[in-house]
Amino acid sequence: MINHEALLKILEKIFENPIRSLEVDALAGDASDRVYYRLHWKNNGKARTCILMAMANTGAAVASEEVTSTASEPISELPFLNIQRHLFNCKIAVPEIFFYDNGQGWLLLEDLGEITFADQVMNHFEDKNRVLAYYQQAIDTLVSLQLYATAILNEKTIAHARCYDQNLFQWEFDHFIEYGIEKRKGISLSALHKKEMQDHFSGLSAHFDALPKFFTHRDYHSRNLMIQATREGTRIRVIDFQDALMGPAEYDLASLLRDSYIDLSQEMIDTCLAYYVQQWKERAQRAIDINLFRESFDLISLQRNLKAAGRFVYIDQVKHKNHLLPFVTPTLLKAKQTLAKYDRLKPLYDLLSETVPEFQSS
Repeated sequence: MINHEALLKILEKIFENPIRSLEVDALAGDASDRVYYRLHWKNNGKARTCILMAMANTGAAVASEEVTSTASEPISELPFLNIQRHLFNCKIAVPEIFFYDNGQGWLLLEDLGEITFADQVMNHFEDKNRVLAYYQQAIDTLVSLQLYATAILNEKTIAHARCYDQNLFQWEFDHFIEYGIEKRKGISLSALHKKEMQDHFSGLSAHFDALPKFFTHRDYHSRNLMIQATREGTRIRVIDFQDALMGPAEYDLASLLRDSYIDLSQEMIDTCLAYYVQQWKERAQRAIDINLFRESFDLISLQRNLKAAGRFVYIDQVKHKNHLLPFVTPTLLKAKQTLAKYDRLKPLYDLLSETVPEFQSS
């Protein structure tokens, strides 16, 4: 239950004016334990809004919604605050924070509107040139994240102390086996079958761990980018960055181009990959071998899609939120398509086909 009187006092202190009316509207939640509200009020006759993020357990929020590798330093600050400050200093378009109350678990944030990148793309999906322009803009923002946020500025952030290493990639593969296969179907794999699968995944995890590390949002997909109309044109704002860490550059790009909510054609993906490589060459004077990059991108896409499918089942069975279940099959079909591109991955493809319906021939 939201304490309106306490909110009024906070807003009046922040905006330095009396507020006579305040409306609080609950917003659709995500897969986390956070609850969001849009606050409406008038300030000197002008309509104002902001977003209230309410956390039932700030201790859990400090620990992170996602499993992360062991940080080299203890985490004492809310990751959202810590990483927002870093990204803001790096000139990344993240929401402004107006107020934080640790006791009540309240964060008052800039209202970025209601239009997500996913909404914008799907509203214009038949216009390929327009969709490509949106993805190029999202890639521009991603390259900025990787170029500027990777460096430590005024302080070492929580993201810099966490790493997508072999153990974490392997844990996520195991998470898929547990929830994307066993608990989804109500079965237990034999020890031999599981070990054979894990051996394949271990090789992929070692490959990912050997790649150069950059600032990684970890959920850089179409529902975590907001679209705002400005005088200069469309602007992308980045949200849900509290689980950021250091990882392969291919990871966030795979999250964007092969996310669970939008099906891009292979032609569009190839065009976007070429654009990403071009941006790195122009902005960082760093040449990238497109063929090697595409292969790592594909393999990380496979990992990302399997992890997401398992995570959707976990969110249903453990958090009792079933709104992501419709995306399990489309996400697994993306993984199947990626696996089928590489002959050397056929043994893994065959193993998955034994237990994953989407991998079986129709």
